[in-house]
Amino acid sequence: MRAPVNRMVLAAGWGAGLIVCALPFSGCSHYELGTEGKLAFSTLYVEPVQNHTVLPQAQAIISTQVRYAFEKDARVSIVNSPEAADATLTIVITDYHRDVAAVREVDTGLASKFNLTLGVLCTLTDNRDRKDFFKGRSIKVTREAFTDNGVPASSAVGNQLQSEYNTLPLLAEQLADQVSHTVLDVW
Repeated sequence: MRAPVNRMVLAAGWGAGLIVCALPFSGCSHYELGTEGKLAFSTLYVEPVQNHTVLPQAQAIISTQVRYAFEKDARVSIVNSPEAADATLTIVITDYHRDVAAVREVDTGLASKFNLTLGVLCTLTDNRDRKDFFKGRSIKVTREAFTDNGVPASSAVGNQLQSEYNTLPLLAEQLADQVSHTVLDVW
């Protein structure tokens, strides 16, 4: 014969079980996407990038990637003139260089991999009172470029120029992300 089940004990057990299951989710009840910091501006004009290096055609690629990074974030609106903007972002390319990261197995005088570094100085100016939010902030990014066509032991000569050309949009995208975080994160 079975012992009678106490309904109060069973109900208390279920109630406690529900509370224990709900506790992990209660911490997320006030969670919101994005940052709480409020920006001092809502519209931004990105000046055409200035190039003080020997890197050809970098201005257009970097300008496009920077504008895209701000549009993707959507905390500010990008406008086409400084008169329509609360703030203006100025970017000057000040550094582009390559460092040998690895040499070829068959000829140690030839590089098989370079670390490409792209550096800029950024200035963010409030257009309403012409004061700078920040001036001359340095941002640098580095990316690898391979020149050995994927075969390090090969004696065939790779194409360094093509490799650097192909890496530039990736460097520009990485730089644009850093620039947008520098501008939009609360300083």
